[in-house]
Amino acid sequence: MKSTALITGASGGIGMELAKIFARNHADLVLVARSGEKLLELKKSLESEYGIKVKSITRDLAEKNAAKEIFEQVKAEGIEVDFLINNAGFGDFGLFYRTDWIKEEKMMDLNIKALTHLTKLFLPPMLERKKGRIMNVASTAAFQPGPFWAVYFATKAYVLHFSEAIANELKGSGVTVTALCPGPSASGFETAALAERSGLFKDKKLPTAKEVAEFGYNAMMKGKTVAIHGKRNRLLAVSIKLTPRKMVTSVVRKMTEAK
Repeated sequence: MKSTALITGASGGIGMELAKIFARNHADLVLVARSGEKLLELKKSLESEYGIKVKSITRDLAEKNAAKEIFEQVKAEGIEVDFLINNAGFGDFGLFYRTDWIKEEKMMDLNIKALTHLTKLFLPPMLERKKGRIMNVASTAAFQPGPFWAVYFATKAYVLHFSEAIANELKGSGVTVTALCPGPSASGFETAALAERSGLFKDKKLPTAKEVAEFGYNAMMKGKTVAIHGKRNRLLAVSIKLTPRKMVTSVVRKMTEAK
């Protein structure tokens, strides 16, 4: 029996690469993103190459009731979602007192509220079927405060802690939750965040979105709760626990500030 994956933020970067991986593994897809044209191109490409069914939904998940309306649309069409991939999200780079509140409010609505609401809606049917996998895309940003990225780092800390908590609640249910924690990657994120000059990205050789997606997919299929991409990132996540928080914040500031 064919499975179905719902992927948010599927029009580019890690989300698009995850869509390709699921298609290669013969899963049908529900793809959600703001860019209708890009989604349509991806839909046609994947259906043609892999012979799967792809439903595209053009929607801004930061909008009120977007998650509920997507859930109701999918349910009305009789689509059972076996994999929920909460990938949509964005960041913003700059000193907090200078950054734009409207953008930050949308960031919180998308990175936190939409992710939580979609999980709330799609989890009960998975539990009824006693099978399902959820991937929430967090970040290595989740492990420490982030000067110049104050709101973004905080939203990703929420994603990590939320994912770990419900993963524990769901033990033995047949449903797993994975928090994927990539470090900086060549996914287009830095352009949207106006962060090309940040020390996290400038003059760095970064892993590709495809590499991160493949790592995340494999971790999810193994039922891992926290999946940190890259050996260096895993070491940093461990070392942060042993370092005084004031020092951590100072070091992160040096890493993230504009170069």
